[in-house]
Amino acid sequence: MKKFLHVGCGRATKANATAGFNTDAWQEIRFDIDPACSPDIVGTIVDMSGVADKSVDAIYSSHNIEHVFPHEVGQALNEFQRVLVDDGFIVLTCPDLQSVCEVVAKDKLLEPIYESPAGPIAPLDVLYGLRPALAAGNHYMAHKCGFTFSVLCKLFLSNGFKSVYGGRRPQAFDLWIVAFKQAKPEADMAAFAQGYLPQ
Repeated sequence: MKKFLHVGCGRATKANATAGFNTDAWQEIRFDIDPACSPDIVGTIVDMSGVADKSVDAIYSSHNIEHVFPHEVGQALNEFQRVLVDDGFIVLTCPDLQSVCEVVAKDKLLEPIYESPAGPIAPLDVLYGLRPALAAGNHYMAHKCGFTFSVLCKLFLSNGFKSVYGGRRPQAFDLWIVAFKQAKPEADMAAFAQGYLPQ
């Protein structure tokens, strides 16, 4: 059975991941900074020393790369590289600052842009972290950096990944990317993404 590392899982499981991972073919290893979430491994994405080199086939990362400082993003991507097998890949999603800032430019910083399980989300929450969680003392939820799609792609390619594929979902205010440790033809990546990126 193939293994995928669910980084920054919070209380989510593979049932909350994309369809490609939510099958019996994948064994999930949950990884989170917060012990209260009962992960299999406690750690941060900038120090994944609890995960052995080349020990997982894939990584799923949903809305956690924005929780590290800009100068730490390369460290996190290097850690992802380290724990993935040679033909491994990562599926990552995070906020799309381009679409969020378009709303801010219309002076709608505090107006809800979508509903989440935690309640209405305004641009301020996307930029800096969910305010109710931060107010309750969960400072793990603070956002310390952000990305546009072109910047995210360049970061992956400049930190050892050989191929990237994905895009923006402006109506959902998010970015999605699948990045591979090995070079892949565009057509192969597009076909692969059908199972691992939202359509």
